[in-house]
Amino acid sequence: MPQEIRNQQALIVKVISRDGILFDATADSITSYNDQGLFDVLSMHTNFISIIHKEIILRRAQVITNRMPITTGILIVKANRVEVYLGILHD
Repeated sequence: MPQEIRNQQALIVKVISRDGILFDATADSITSYNDQGLFDVLSMHTNFISIIHKEIILRRAQVITNRMPITTGILIVKANRVEVYLGILHD
C-alpha cells in the first residue's frame, strides 16, 4: 500500500480503565511495551492482541500527544481500531 494512503487513516483509539474511558479519539500511532520489548501500532496494522505494561504513548503528526504510565493492560488491534483495557489485575 502506498505510504501516502497508509498515513491518511488515523487509528481509532479507546483506552478504558475500571474508572471509565481515559482516552477516546484518533491517533497516528501508539507505542507500548510487552514481554518482547517496545513496539508500535501504525495505521492499517494487522490484527493483534498483547498484554502491555510500563506506558502507552499516543502520537499525532509525529508529536507525542498523550503519555500514560500504566501497570498492565491488554491492547487489541482490529480493523484500524485499538482498544486498551487497563486494570486487568485484581488488587
